Amino acid sequence: MSYVLYREEEFIVAQCLEVDVSSFGVDRKEAVANLKEAVELYFEGESGDAYTPVSEVIVGQEMVNA
Repeated sequence: MSYVLYREEEFIVAQCLEVDVSSFGVDRKEAVANLKEAVELYFEGESGDAYTPVSEVIVGQEMVNA
């Protein structure tokens, strides 16, 4: 599982890069543990081909005029 971590107010958010699942925690360790559990629940009962591994990750940041 590949993921990205970022701060959102007082929590650390963990976002899975292979599927649209995220979770959070008060610290990095808790956020990743909660994400792992959420992804396992997401795939419960699914076949192995529902998962697409990510091979390259680039994190960027851009300002949006909103």
